[in-house]
Amino acid sequence: MLSQTLAITFLLFIGIFPNPDFKENSLYPVTSINPVSVTYDALIAKNGVLPSEEVFNLAIQGWDKMKDNLKSKILTVIDFSLPSTAKRMWIIDPEKGEILLNSVVSHGRNSGDLMAKTFSNIPESFKSSLGFYKTAETYSGKHGYSLRLDGLEKGFNDQARNRAIVIHGADYAKEDFAKSVGRLGRSLGCPALPTELSAQAIDLIKDGSLLFIFGKDDNYLAKSSLIKA
Repeated sequence: MLSQTLAITFLLFIGIFPNPDFKENSLYPVTSINPVSVTYDALIAKNGVLPSEEVFNLAIQGWDKMKDNLKSKILTVIDFSLPSTAKRMWIIDPEKGEILLNSVVSHGRNSGDLMAKTFSNIPESFKSSLGFYKTAETYSGKHGYSLRLDGLEKGFNDQARNRAIVIHGADYAKEDFAKSVGRLGRSLGCPALPTELSAQAIDLIKDGSLLFIFGKDDNYLAKSSLIKA
């Protein structure tokens, strides 16, 4: 019953579920509730830990604007306002109301130690870049099975291809590493995942899904067009 209620609530939010009480092709005017909050609460009830509601809402805003240009409706959220010891990456199926994967993820070595504090779009900065990305093709490279990313936000992450910012597995991104060192190891800017989970994650999100990387950065929050209502 919860799954059915969640699905209907989310369809109301994204504007594709017709209200049978209105004439054909009219849409239900959701004005009395915040459907994102309802969806968030239902996801919490069903799946447990999620990113903060603020981060989730920002991710959903971008997803709603981009969903018609995506091959896959899967949404990945990385919250770099959390420490690297936390499971701060979520792969979400918004339409089914399910968390498909929750994992730790590394940030760039020049973004910070335990916490990612600074971000950059500049090549050779070795920092993480914020914003929305579209996942692209897979390949086998230095770190094995990897996933290319295309940054969608000019000035914030549109150099992702030039910088070779990809999703890949790394031994330094494992929780055991964090337990021994006090933080995850850091990448050259890539969102690196534990090697035992990386292939599963890549297969879930490859070929045209949306990835949102959040961080506490006033410049991004003020200027990103994808998170403005």
